[in-house]
Amino acid sequence: MSSFSLEPASIHDGDDILAMLNEIGRGENGFHNHAYNLTWKEYKAYLNHCERNSKGLSLDKGHVQQTTYWFRQDSYPLGVIKLRHELNDSLRRQGGHIGYSMRPSERGKGYGKVMLQAVLNPARALGLDKVLLTIFISNIASRKMVERCGGVLERSEGGICYYWIELTTSQL
Repeated sequence: MSSFSLEPASIHDGDDILAMLNEIGRGENGFHNHAYNLTWKEYKAYLNHCERNSKGLSLDKGHVQQTTYWFRQDSYPLGVIKLRHELNDSLRRQGGHIGYSMRPSERGKGYGKVMLQAVLNPARALGLDKVLLTIFISNIASRKMVERCGGVLERSEGGICYYWIELTTSQL
């Protein structure tokens, strides 16, 4: 039986993560993959940046503290999910608390729902009582997945749907 895990990005991550990030590509549907097509040295610098960002260190101007997680089935990396510890005005418009992407070869298998549900526990641990996800209106698969995870559509505006997931103890 398979087991799933959510692991924070680490400077010690290997080429299996880099291969996943390259398969994901530059990004789509609002997700930006800053690790696409990096050299090994650039990839290690990216991982260092992710680690520091998760601790609130060396934040770029206008950015908030964010933890990047790898979602794995057994030891195989399936996807990446980013949890922003708070919202700023920019993230309230687009980005929200959570951004994610699944490896294209693993899409359509229900893993996205498991990955999103898994990141809700670290969100609770941060003291968040609800999380915002912004999804392009045309991204039907993500919208359905978020709704299956308890996401409630607050509004649609400018081609973006604004979903909130309540992090009540009843969802533990």
